[in-house]
Amino acid sequence: MTLQWTAVASFLYAEIGLILLFCLPFIPPQRWQKIFSFNVWGKIATFWNKAFLSIIVLLIVLFLDAVREVRKYSSTAVIEKSSTSRPGAHEHTQMKLFRSQRNLYISGFSLFFWLVLRRLVILITQLANELSNKGVLKNQVESTNEDARKLMKENEKLKQFMLAEFHCRKLQNT
Repeated sequence: MTLQWTAVASFLYAEIGLILLFCLPFIPPQRWQKIFSFNVWGKIATFWNKAFLSIIVLLIVLFLDAVREVRKYSSTAVIEKSSTSRPGAHEHTQMKLFRSQRNLYISGFSLFFWLVLRRLVILITQLANELSNKGVLKNQVESTNEDARKLMKENEKLKQFMLAEFHCRKLQNT
């Protein structure tokens, strides 16, 4: 494997590891939110979009190169032409086809997982924000319910008072 494909394969393995790490059920989204909110990430965030797009472009170029290689070695004319000139040429062409298909899968999955990883980080951040908003809203609902109970009690007392005052006036008028 050449250096570029070794680097892409290593990148793919790192992506798979990160995705598995993000999907662990015992690490809550709030913890990830705290990790994502470190000062270091704030400094990196200015370059993040450029780096993300650069990696996307690089992976797309590698993917298209792998597609070109697969098409090159898949054509029957290349296989027939090379097999007539040398006895081991067919196996050599098949080996090159296998390598180009392997590179296609590596670059394709790496590109796909890069997009999945970004979406996963966005969803984890949104979930952590919603969970923190849930706690705030829960406290607001509890305080509003308590206030409503107090107002209902005061309303009942006021009704009792008005009813008693009405009966007193009725008795005074008769």
